[in-house]
Amino acid sequence: MEKERIWELDFLRGIFILCVIIIHGIFDAQVFLDWDFNPPAVYDFIQYNGGILFILLSGICITLGRHFLKRGAIVFACGILVSAVLKIMVQLNFMDDSALIYWGILHLLGFCMLTYVFFKHFPTWLLGIFGVAFIVLGFYMESLTPDTMWLCPLGLIPYGFATGDFFPIFPYWGWFILGIALGRILYKEKKSLLPKFPYRAWPIRAISFCGRHSLWIYLGHQPILYGIMMLFA
Repeated sequence: MEKERIWELDFLRGIFILCVIIIHGIFDAQVFLDWDFNPPAVYDFIQYNGGILFILLSGICITLGRHFLKRGAIVFACGILVSAVLKIMVQLNFMDDSALIYWGILHLLGFCMLTYVFFKHFPTWLLGIFGVAFIVLGFYMESLTPDTMWLCPLGLIPYGFATGDFFPIFPYWGWFILGIALGRILYKEKKSLLPKFPYRAWPIRAISFCGRHSLWIYLGHQPILYGIMMLFA
């Protein structure tokens, strides 16, 4: 018998991936169609804080699953694939250099999953200390500007650095670790916190489906959006 999934985590992942599609769709419409759009405050909040919330959620989820090394390797490989495809598109003059991704959300999440093995047996209070320390370190490192691009995964970027997606290890590794601690606290029994919610209703199930397949939706949504925008343009 298949183990019952914790529906609210799938649902939240689904909400986040749908928000990503909407934000990227609006951005692409502004670029390709010269759409003049004045976003509401909630758009700005999701755009600037959605990544942190998703990383925190990913930290919670990793405490409930298995095969995290395999999943981490897949996610990291997908990040490398995205970077390679964008590099080819830039070389073919389909995009400019600012679209390149050196260390994006997929690189970060893959890294965090692969390194979970080092934090798995730490006490929860120590995870909290590490998480906060990494976040503070990340904010400090923003003030440093080395002359090389090779340190950008750590959060050390030179002047003029431009990229299409950037989630450095510091401070975002700290948010993932805090998510691990939060997952241990909230889901100690590894059961849903809202078991009586009508989560089998079709809208909830549809969004949860997106959450369960968020990686593949993330990989596929942007090429589809590009195609649609170029068709209309």
